[in-house]
Amino acid sequence: MLKQRIITALILLPIALCGFFLLEGSGFALFIGLVVTLGAWEWARLAGFTAQSMRAAYAAVVALMLFVMHILPGLAPWVLGASVLWWGVATYLVLTYPRSSEQWSSAACKLVIGLLILLPAWQGLVQIKQHPLGNWLIMAVMVLVWGADIGAYFSGRAFGKRKLAPQVSPGKSWEGVYGGLILSLIITVIVGFVRDWTVAVLFKGLIGAAVIVFISVVGDLTESMFKRQSGIKDSSNLLPGHGGVLDRIDSLTAAIPVFAVLLWMAAP
Repeated sequence: MLKQRIITALILLPIALCGFFLLEGSGFALFIGLVVTLGAWEWARLAGFTAQSMRAAYAAVVALMLFVMHILPGLAPWVLGASVLWWGVATYLVLTYPRSSEQWSSAACKLVIGLLILLPAWQGLVQIKQHPLGNWLIMAVMVLVWGADIGAYFSGRAFGKRKLAPQVSPGKSWEGVYGGLILSLIITVIVGFVRDWTVAVLFKGLIGAAVIVFISVVGDLTESMFKRQSGIKDSSNLLPGHGGVLDRIDSLTAAIPVFAVLLWMAAP
């Protein structure tokens, strides 16, 4: 399993880096769109559709919606605004699971939720990429999420006692969340000193980093909740040793659109 994970990572890493940082404009939008469309194909399975034709149809609908969003950039504020509302609702659903499952157990509801997760993730990345520091900002949100994951793993193993959401993901603890938050805040402070931020900018950066860390945890738990409800361990086996696309981007689907909104709010 470890060998498989390493081989897959070595293949995917250069592809991902080239796609994120070398492509621009429509090429970048298409690259991210392909990833999101694969995620849609996986999400249809979480929604209860096992037939390949139905999963492909849902993926095609998502791809069409991405195309419409690409040619109508004025939709971006609405898409990202809907995402912020959704992740607020998702926090409630995760914290109250399994009781909350009564409110979203229908296949139609799950398919709509898939749109609220996938479409804003694409839109958020496209918006961030258009910023003058787009590549650096994309790297920033990823490093924050990865830092939170790493910090949570080690602090959870060392100090984890209080379960975060035992009905959703029994292995996660509040101590893990705090450890991930601390590491991400340390990273933010280091970046602030390197870039010579003022105290006011650093304070805003720390608040933003904390928001991103917490919402990334919600993104992770949300996919875990739907997988648990569906009795599925991995969203697919597209990535040998890693599960599916959604298993790798679940935290980012929440963090990216919220990061894009915070970036808008911070603009002068």
